[in-house]
Amino acid sequence: MSNLQLNPDWAKLPLFDRTKWQRVKFGDVVANVNDTERDPQGAGIERFIGLEHLEPGSLHIRTWGNVTDGTTFNRRCRPEQVLFGKRRAYQRKVAVAEFNAVVSGDIYVFAPKDDRLLPELLPFLCLSERFFKFAVETSAGSLSPRTNWIHLAEFSFDLPPVNQQRRIAEILWASDEIVKSWKEAEETIGKTIDVLRDETIYGHEATHEWPIKKLSEITTLVTKGESPGWQGFEYGETGVRFITSENVHKDHLIVEPEKFIPEEFHKKLSRCAIEPNDVLVTLVGGSLGRACKMPDGLCPANVNQAVAVVKADYDKALPEYLLSSLQSPIGRSRLLAARVETFKANISLGAVREFKIPVAPIPFQVEFCAQIDALKMSRAHAKSTHGASSRLALDVLNRLLG
Repeated sequence: MSNLQLNPDWAKLPLFDRTKWQRVKFGDVVANVNDTERDPQGAGIERFIGLEHLEPGSLHIRTWGNVTDGTTFNRRCRPEQVLFGKRRAYQRKVAVAEFNAVVSGDIYVFAPKDDRLLPELLPFLCLSERFFKFAVETSAGSLSPRTNWIHLAEFSFDLPPVNQQRRIAEILWASDEIVKSWKEAEETIGKTIDVLRDETIYGHEATHEWPIKKLSEITTLVTKGESPGWQGFEYGETGVRFITSENVHKDHLIVEPEKFIPEEFHKKLSRCAIEPNDVLVTLVGGSLGRACKMPDGLCPANVNQAVAVVKADYDKALPEYLLSSLQSPIGRSRLLAARVETFKANISLGAVREFKIPVAPIPFQVEFCAQIDALKMSRAHAKSTHGASSRLALDVLNRLLG
């Protein structure tokens, strides 16, 4: 799936014959709907949609707020209308409303003006590369740029006849369904991993079948690093890889942003040098409590003071077992419960060392970790396929409507 490519001859099909396509402006065929509802609860509207509820690149609204919790929004949207995030348009926030709601003032509500443009095609037009580029280029403001309807209305594009629009929309929605299915598969596998971790590890607490141990009792070392600046060193473009809390995500490590430290500083901090399969835990900031294993191929490496390094004692606990204990919903909630609120929320190294988990026998851990690894491989495949199908769908969209 990662090598999916378009058939170079597909655009020659009669369906995509452009001889009857007409150049129009966005504002000629699309209305910027500005219906208001001052009393949404009284009107029976239960949900509101903020800019944070629109997922970049996705046409589906999967989260929302409840009007009963309070909202100042009064712009109304209806099913099948298209929502477009006008603030920071580069974030590519477009979605199709599937229910009645009130929306943020930072969201435009679009609908076809007449029968020249099918509602089914409008969201893809708004999702096209040319439209986004135009929206970004016509945005004003430095810190929080916003695009203006007056400018968007001037966007010009080639509009197919209605019969072609219908067929094109069918193709694009079928592509979207594939992308959506793979995303849901990835999320379902992730939830399965969470449930398996919770039930397998913490489900044994009440039975006392397994001993409860502190992390410090089943590891060879729990430590953290330092900032190079404290010791008079600076980051460089080469040297030893340096890991910060920005690199640590739940269950996986990302290399961006890449930072490197001099070999001399790495040797000075040999106590917190990272080895493959060491468990890394974030101690500070917005990523608080995330954990992952250090993958092969990125060592030698070191960490700063915002990341704890947990080295497993393989005779007592396997790295994946430790990671699962920390990243299961139950484990993560307990880890976050140990945070201290200062100028920044943080978890002390002592709290990590004192973290308690039920410790299964090693043979059981081996079997459990194999199950988790297999699920992670399936999730990685679903994620990769989701990405590939998403790129292909976007390529088709841009070639059709670009």
